[in-house]
Amino acid sequence: MADGPNVAVDIAPIHSLVARVMEGVGAPKLIVQPGASPHEYSLRPSEASALQDADLVFWIGEDLTPWMADAVETLATDASVTTLLDTDGTKLLDFREDALFEAHDHDDHDDHGDEEHAEAKEHDHDDHGDEEHADHDDHGHDDHTDEEHAEHDDHHDHAHGEHDPHAWLSPENASTWLNVIAAQLSAADPDNAGAYFANAAAARSEMETLIAEVSAILDPVRGGNFIVFHDAYQYFETDFDFPASGAISLGDATDPSPARIAEIQERIREEGVDCVLAEPQFNPNIVTTVLDGTEAKTGVIDPLGAELEPGAALYPQLIRNMATTLANCL
Repeated sequence: MADGPNVAVDIAPIHSLVARVMEGVGAPKLIVQPGASPHEYSLRPSEASALQDADLVFWIGEDLTPWMADAVETLATDASVTTLLDTDGTKLLDFREDALFEAHDHDDHDDHGDEEHAEAKEHDHDDHGDEEHADHDDHGHDDHTDEEHAEHDDHHDHAHGEHDPHAWLSPENASTWLNVIAAQLSAADPDNAGAYFANAAAARSEMETLIAEVSAILDPVRGGNFIVFHDAYQYFETDFDFPASGAISLGDATDPSPARIAEIQERIREEGVDCVLAEPQFNPNIVTTVLDGTEAKTGVIDPLGAELEPGAALYPQLIRNMATTLANCL
């Protein structure tokens, strides 16, 4: 079998999908190392070399890793670049603009144009006008004009592009991307096309099994209420029809204001929220503060596989771990 092409991939979950499709042919290089934030990252020399040498690059897109756009443009000059958020068949969801989610956010995820934004805005701004923006500014900015947007841009997540970039947490999207990855690899390396498409077909079958397994894990705790640290999980919530009640923080790099924490605590008490999920890379003291005076339990959920070994097995383990953590917490 001929050697495979040089492939560079942004984050560990996508790297896992590419590694699965490339099994038996070659191994992709991972750019953002486990445990690091994809939103702000300084390339190591080896990672810059991986981009320079790449024949193909797979990444979520600029909404997740804005710094990588320049790196790809300047380093991966000869590479075929696949932006997964832009590929046909990818399910995209709009950002939720409030710390507390309503059920309608999950009802109609295939139609996610202006209607969802309108609902979010209506819920958000009718109740507390500019207060939600003030909350963001409480994260470290006193000026309530353009600086709030600048702060978002600095933090690279919810400042946003049009869509929530955490789309890999939908196994349906992952399944779609397996075929996209196989097609791009086959175009660059036709000698191994048979292996790529066979691997992708097997991986899609494994994904169906994973979806059934995760549904079975979640079924006993359906109806339980949970809150996440930051709003990264709506693709998972939508795929498995298991909506969160809210997020402590909207941004990935911002601490929530006292007003937002008070709002979340009130929601926990009013709705009998059973579980508040922390994340490995965020300050655990904030979750402790939120839990103060409530009877909710806590667990640690990991959307990037920070604790997992990179490779083909990481993606299914990541999704399985998320479901298990949620079920145990509830």
